Amino acid sequence: MGDLSDRRWMAAALALSERGRGRTAPNPCVGCVLVKDGVVVGRGWTQAGGRPHAEAMAVDETGGKSRGATAYVTLEPCAAPGRGPACASVLIEAGVARVVAALRDPFPAVDGRGFERLREAGIAVTVGPGAAEAERAMAGFLTRQRNGRPHVTLKLATSLDGCIARAGGESRWITGPQARAHAHLERSRHEAILVGRGTYDADAPALDVRLAGLEARAPRKILLTTHPFVSSAVEKPQPSAKPVFLDCARNERMGWEVIGAPEDIATLSGVDHLLVEGGARTAAAFLKAGLVDRLLLYRAPILIGGGVAALGDIGLGALADAHGRWTLTDARQLGSDRLEVYGRN
Repeated sequence: MGDLSDRRWMAAALALSERGRGRTAPNPCVGCVLVKDGVVVGRGWTQAGGRPHAEAMAVDETGGKSRGATAYVTLEPCAAPGRGPACASVLIEAGVARVVAALRDPFPAVDGRGFERLREAGIAVTVGPGAAEAERAMAGFLTRQRNGRPHVTLKLATSLDGCIARAGGESRWITGPQARAHAHLERSRHEAILVGRGTYDADAPALDVRLAGLEARAPRKILLTTHPFVSSAVEKPQPSAKPVFLDCARNERMGWEVIGAPEDIATLSGVDHLLVEGGARTAAAFLKAGLVDRLLLYRAPILIGGGVAALGDIGLGALADAHGRWTLTDARQLGSDRLEVYGRN
């Protein structure tokens, strides 16, 4: 019974953690629920910019009713103060009787020290309920800690025959309004979004979030290109003006950051979740480099025939090598379109 109850409350904490996704880097998007006598007395999730932490928010919400409660938190409470008090100290001072955490924090300054402090204070600690779900919810933070780079989601919107545009380049719109709305929701859950030079020149993409109430959550714009070039699509110079060049550095005036290779995503500070949107060569480059962790495949019930393929060469040596790389983790209907989500094995 206790295990079922732990999973139930952890699921609530995980749902709260999703509210901060794409806004908390370099801190993880953590959720916390404080439960006393079977009733929730406090809830919290890591706020934009990483502070306050979920535990502090949840304890504050209890209004002093946290003594004897159980704290369900999606990640090990931090052990050392930073811009605020250590979460382990917050829970100790709040008088909680038990802490249930989904995962141990791999960050070197924590990594078991939070649990140790709690146990030394006489607080019972359980680790593990909801671990698989927490891995997915905090994939950005965990990928950054383990691999030194952001967690990468590749988005593809294709026809049934795998095309992303007609042969002449026309691509608006392959998918319908429900699928496009979902894609904008995904944008709001990422700190940065990346396109290649071809998409930049052809579409002048805004890469914003066009959902009511979420407009302010538009991600940073990243451009993948191998050489400096004249900006023609995003900001067209006046006839009498000098051409505007972008190089592999932050260009604040134009709102773009430029990288020269997929591997350069490791240098993007404050980015734990990166959404790659296009085009075919860029998608192939990330797949070839082994840098795609998650696939979003929006498939429209149309046939194009002879159009632009969704992918270029991804360096596949043999057909057998393609098997076993991806697992379907979610599938749903979005209007007339089909969304399939795959995770890398």
